[in-house]
Amino acid sequence: MTEFTPVSAAIGGALIGLSAVMLMALNGRIAGISGLFSGAFFSEAGDRAWRGFFLIGLVAAPLIYTLSRKAQPAFEITSSLPVIIVAGLLVGFGTRLGSGCTSGHGVCGMSRLSVRSMAAVALFMASGAITVALAKLAVGG
Repeated sequence: MTEFTPVSAAIGGALIGLSAVMLMALNGRIAGISGLFSGAFFSEAGDRAWRGFFLIGLVAAPLIYTLSRKAQPAFEITSSLPVIIVAGLLVGFGTRLGSGCTSGHGVCGMSRLSVRSMAAVALFMASGAITVALAKLAVGG
């Protein structure tokens, strides 16, 4: 994506923040996607329904947006399927290793001034920057 869209980005960020605040205020839960996803399968039966609805909303919202616009957003996947699979597994491993994902630590943890989340986000960002730099060196980009 090459377009700079500060208004839609600000609205999207505000909606993410609002949903995280509402989940915390109304349900006492943190909106970390890895924890929600894991809990949808491995938590007590009474705790699964809200997690399932949250995850359904994550999938349904972009579908509803696409259907209402009658056009799909333009995107291109440039990596091969094996690379995507390995990347997904590494992200899952990192999520477990870091005791949460970028949404849990970055959106919810940092807004609560969690030192642990601030350290995790610093490590996420540094690891991402180093990975991109190494990948560019490896392919000569």
